[in-house]
Amino acid sequence: MKVIRKIIEIDDEKCDGCGICVPSCAEGAIQIIDGKAKVIADKYCDGLGACLGDCPKGALKLIERQADAYDEEAVHTRLDAQKSAADTPKFKGCPSQQVTTFPISPVSGMGMATAGSAGASALGHWPVQLRLIPATAPFLKDASLLITADCVPVAAPSFHSDYLKGKVVMLGCPKFDDTELYIDKLSDIFMRNNIREITMMVMEVPCCAKMKWIVERALEKSRESIPVHQVTIATTGRVLSETPD
Repeated sequence: MKVIRKIIEIDDEKCDGCGICVPSCAEGAIQIIDGKAKVIADKYCDGLGACLGDCPKGALKLIERQADAYDEEAVHTRLDAQKSAADTPKFKGCPSQQVTTFPISPVSGMGMATAGSAGASALGHWPVQLRLIPATAPFLKDASLLITADCVPVAAPSFHSDYLKGKVVMLGCPKFDDTELYIDKLSDIFMRNNIREITMMVMEVPCCAKMKWIVERALEKSRESIPVHQVTIATTGRVLSETPD
């Protein structure tokens, strides 16, 4: 049945097929087809616009037009069919968007180092860029978050062993990236996932100060109470301060 309702429209001219919007749509209404994001059927799009803020090209917008009514039952049927089709669903977007968890393993050539020790990787999920992690990623449930400015892992020599072990890491630049997008994304993550704690890592440089503001704004918007521990790293790599102690 056709009704007048809100629905996502994708501008082919602006879309570059990056696939960031694909995991942001919990209903699976968007796919990359012939190098462009497409709404595969009107009935799968709920018209709420959860995918809007994730498009770096501004190719997505919410419009009102005549469309098939949203069919929640059809969405569940399709998602169930996708899950049973294969153990690992085929991802049609950019590989950097694929949500993945994996066993923590040592860096190649370092032998059987324990997770978090010198020479070993403590990373247990992908992606790691904040703008690419969907709020529905399974590794976020009941997680301890490590929200870090993306210069920190380069400067801090013990980033993996001292800070990353047992945490879900999210990288971003508070100076160059879209801060409103970060606030909305983090707020959504906080509300959905029962986050246990947040460790926030920033550099001593002034532009990193905005990361604290972003996290605070996201907490206010989500109305969640989550303990926050801040670590400030010097450009030489040493720890300048940790709050609270």
